Amino acid sequence: MAAASLHRGRLFWLSVLALFTAAMSASLRAATASGIKAQWIDPVAAADAGRLIGEALGASFLGFAVTLFITSALLDMIGTKRMLLACGACFIVGTLTILLAGRMANGADIHGVVWLGMLICGIGWGLAESAINPLTAQLYPEDTTHRLNMLHAWWPAGLIVGGLAGYFLADALTWQAILGLTLTPAVLVIVIALGTKFPPPMRAETGVTFGEMMTEVFRRPSFLIWFGAMFLTAASELAPGQWVDVALTHKVGMRGILLLVYVSALMFVLRHFAGKLAHTLSNPGLLWVSSLLAAIGLFMLSRADSPVTAMLAATVWGAGVCVMWPTMLASVAERYPRGGSWMMGLVGSAGALSIYFVLPRLGAIYDAAKIDLAGGADALAGLQGAALAQVESDAAARSFEFVAVLPLILLVVFGVVWLMERRKPAATIGAN
Repeated sequence: MAAASLHRGRLFWLSVLALFTAAMSASLRAATASGIKAQWIDPVAAADAGRLIGEALGASFLGFAVTLFITSALLDMIGTKRMLLACGACFIVGTLTILLAGRMANGADIHGVVWLGMLICGIGWGLAESAINPLTAQLYPEDTTHRLNMLHAWWPAGLIVGGLAGYFLADALTWQAILGLTLTPAVLVIVIALGTKFPPPMRAETGVTFGEMMTEVFRRPSFLIWFGAMFLTAASELAPGQWVDVALTHKVGMRGILLLVYVSALMFVLRHFAGKLAHTLSNPGLLWVSSLLAAIGLFMLSRADSPVTAMLAATVWGAGVCVMWPTMLASVAERYPRGGSWMMGLVGSAGALSIYFVLPRLGAIYDAAKIDLAGGADALAGLQGAALAQVESDAAARSFEFVAVLPLILLVVFGVVWLMERRKPAATIGAN
């Protein structure tokens, strides 16, 4: 670990920058989704616009999931440095594809180009997490939960910067110019990675062969519980974050992206204390409490109808979901160390796949509710002003009611795991 110790701080902050870039990109995509929808989708498919923009936003999670699934197994062959260089390149190419979609296609075909750009951005995000999560676990084996939560505190930091930029620059710049802000940190990732020395692959230090790493999933079938739980934790956290600006802006009387910014600030602070909370409750105990708060908060969001009630609901939801993603990764790293980057990548890809399926589902529920509440597609097309706003408000409530059910399932899952692990000696939890 000599090289890792010498460059540990620089490597950690490069990891932070890569994740910050992914988060800023996601936030700016969410902040500009309404502009994309209004300019390119509403004119050609108004009744189906919610599903279509949901599909486009969800494409980044598909790219993330597939990339994480493949590259996490091949990390030691590809190398962390190459992964981070490719990560920066993907954010540049993907963002430019979205920005130039109107020049590359016409009418309904623009949606396909936007979808492709979102997909490429998701590939960049997948490359980032494939590299930085195992790298952080490798650099800080004695404090994995705390360090992964510190690393992932910079995910909400990126959401804050992107969200505030999307809000305050909306009147001064086009949505294209706002989305283009992603290019700056993406270039910095490439420049810094080029000048950074990386430690040897994790498997070179542990002595675990590639075959042993790949078969650990079958040797430790309890991993499937964490894999399945990640579908629901990610859907509880990330899907509402991507959907909030589209669905809640008119409903609560404030830009939904501001709710995302506020929740992100809350997450940034709370993730720095996750290590102490996990030490007190254990990881499953912390995740159980998080699921309870997430369920309550999402239900409150479905009922929020003013800035005050929206902020209160967002506080409860944010306090619930803030530690879910990094604590899930840390739980897998600690319990299945021989699985290395592969098992961390598998659980991350599960989370991303859930968003890919959930976001279009949210859009479809939203669209169906609009048509139902308006009395038919023709009636919806004729609505304007306050009448249309009311229909959209009630439709948004139905979409959030759907996602609020997911963390309720997690209460059972994490409750059982928590009780079972409390009966085991601590030393046996990650035993091979």
